[in-house]
Amino acid sequence: MIEFMTENFLLSNETAQRLYHDYAASQPIVDYHCHVSPKEMYEDRHFENITQVWLGGDHYKWRIMRSNGVDERYITGDATDREKFQKFAEALPRVIGNPMYHWCHLELKTYFGYEGVLNGETAEAVWQLTSEKLRQADMGVRGLIARSNVAFIGTTDDPIDSLEWHEKLAADDTMKTVVAPSFRPDKALNIDKAGWLAYVRTLAEVAGVAITDLASLKEALARRIKFFDAHGCKASDHGLDRTVYRPASDGELDGIMAKGLRGEAVSDEEADALKTALLLFCAAEYHRYGWVMQLHYNCLRNNNTAMFEKLGPDTGFDCIGPYNGSAALAKLLDHLNSRDQLPRTVLYSLDPNDNEFIGTLIGCFQGAECAGKLQHGSGWWFNDNKVGMQQQMTSLANLGVLGNFIGMLTDSRSFLSYTRHEYFRRILCDLFGRWVENGEYPRDMKTLGGLVQDICYRNAVRYFRLEE
Repeated sequence: MIEFMTENFLLSNETAQRLYHDYAASQPIVDYHCHVSPKEMYEDRHFENITQVWLGGDHYKWRIMRSNGVDERYITGDATDREKFQKFAEALPRVIGNPMYHWCHLELKTYFGYEGVLNGETAEAVWQLTSEKLRQADMGVRGLIARSNVAFIGTTDDPIDSLEWHEKLAADDTMKTVVAPSFRPDKALNIDKAGWLAYVRTLAEVAGVAITDLASLKEALARRIKFFDAHGCKASDHGLDRTVYRPASDGELDGIMAKGLRGEAVSDEEADALKTALLLFCAAEYHRYGWVMQLHYNCLRNNNTAMFEKLGPDTGFDCIGPYNGSAALAKLLDHLNSRDQLPRTVLYSLDPNDNEFIGTLIGCFQGAECAGKLQHGSGWWFNDNKVGMQQQMTSLANLGVLGNFIGMLTDSRSFLSYTRHEYFRRILCDLFGRWVENGEYPRDMKTLGGLVQDICYRNAVRYFRLEE
């Protein structure tokens, strides 16, 4: 029997073990897409207890607790931090096979030196240990980042953000990790969602543009893109419920804008037309500035109306979307490519059934500009588990060039989530090791080790042009 979470955790053979320990483990982390706070990084926030750093905004954990019948008071309600941690600790042993079990224990081991298992009975001891550790001077946000060997962090930022905390971080010589904003303009595109008109008015004020039609909305976004670029932005990110491609004339688009600016509802078709126009415009701007465009799609959001009204979005009530936007996505990329406006692009679908589609689609738009110009993004959200990662990488290997893959990201709001890179790297090395042990690839450790280091670190550095 193999013991739980030894140094060779998830590494099933000698080749995998050597690849991980000799090549993968020491590589710096490029966390090119996440949701951590630049303010907390600048201020070097120190968390008082494990609940604050673990449960404060983690809807992965919230879903587990709800699935175990835990009352909402102990999840997002007014229970004490200690009570919330106890309820989570009691629920955790039941999630056998869920990556959360592995992530939690990797974090406890890596950051707190805890070698045991977390459950209801051990919760008090873990609470005391972690609380004591978190009081140490080097256990603030910056200390956690430093001990995780993070070279680059790409946060997720709204176009109206002042980026004041990014400015302060850039001017702080004691912050060794490079932190850059990423441009997330979803609210400007979502004319069909509540709050669009109020948001556009704020965008107009921040950009210094009177937004009266499509042209002025584009101008406002262009100014903010230029502003972000001046602050070191390397990438954009779009969270799309589904991919769209519905071309329309300028007159039609101005008519749609006029309805939105009057506060009138627009049809799904009209919303798709405006989103298409703005996506194409933004993508062309990203290409001009040399940014990477990330598209996250196929998510069905806010399914529990009662809880959405109580807690708002991003609180654990989303699921894999039923959409099939394959043709729309292909047409969107082709439109940009035909005009030499297609930026380096990373595609993430929440639906794992799209793996093969993405793997074949990206091959249609590769070229000499860079290796792997179009990327099949790492297993996202409900797919960032062992099986999901294996499926995504195996599909990419079958249909494309796995050696050019830009690897893992946290997509997290927690500063303890960098162990997800370790989790990914172990799975990657085990996948390589099994292919070698099966006689499917030669045991050329120099080549294999180079591929592992590329996927863990160097490809992302090259792709996001971090050394420029």
